[in-house]
Amino acid sequence: MATSIWKGHLTFGLVSFPVRLFTAARSESISFNQLHKHDGSRIKQMTFCAAEDKPIPRSEIVKGYEYEKGKYVVIDDEDIKKVAPKTAKVMEIQEFVKGGQVDPVFLESSYYMAPDEGGEKPYSLLFETLRQTGYFGIAKVAMHNREHVVILRPGERGMVLHTMYYADEVRRTDEFRVDATSLKDKELALARMLVESLAGEFEPEKYSDAYRDNLRKMIDSKVAGQEVIATPETHMAPVIDIMEALRKSLEMRKPPMVATAAAGSLEAAEDAPVAKRGRKAKAG
Repeated sequence: MATSIWKGHLTFGLVSFPVRLFTAARSESISFNQLHKHDGSRIKQMTFCAAEDKPIPRSEIVKGYEYEKGKYVVIDDEDIKKVAPKTAKVMEIQEFVKGGQVDPVFLESSYYMAPDEGGEKPYSLLFETLRQTGYFGIAKVAMHNREHVVILRPGERGMVLHTMYYADEVRRTDEFRVDATSLKDKELALARMLVESLAGEFEPEKYSDAYRDNLRKMIDSKVAGQEVIATPETHMAPVIDIMEALRKSLEMRKPPMVATAAAGSLEAAEDAPVAKRGRKAKAG
């Protein structure tokens, strides 16, 4: 089993049970070492004391907070433990909110929450209740030297926890607005057809990091003494006629007979307003 990053009790109302948190996801990237350009030897970074003009071991390093320019107060681990909030060991659910109200932009890191010994039944009860009602839990927990607001939701097989950005940490850009008043019905109809032609099941295993894959291939080529071939560039031309771009996109996605049927549906959508106007004129 993976190493837990937090262990304590989850409470809601008078119900309390032990749980553990495990990291659910992490970014994978290719790391590089720093080498001396002239001889290829590995560069080592050392901690250096400017006052004594010499390197020092990490055992002589302590935490310090700069309360005035050039003035520090030393803080040790025991000091931090003394002021740790009760959420360091107890995660209390503050309230429940409908899952549809939670904007994903507030979600930060993801963790799996598993029941600890003796907590299986209340854990299952909370999981199934949230699954059936569509509610998410909002709680507080202290970890990684910070108190987090977290969101608990039912996942595919168990409870998933997300740390949440505070409201003042989410950027609100006034210029980020959508103006749909200029869109025409026929443009929306064709865009819907294109979206539906690209629709599929969510299967995350289908996707991979092409940049990381190319880096690995490049490294393998260099190790083998082969020439590195550059990735072809993609040139995107600006869209001048959005309707024509949508039509061509549909033609590329669908077989000829289906594309013809889609075009017929679009023509019907385009002609519908005209037909309505014609009926109104006759009625007049």
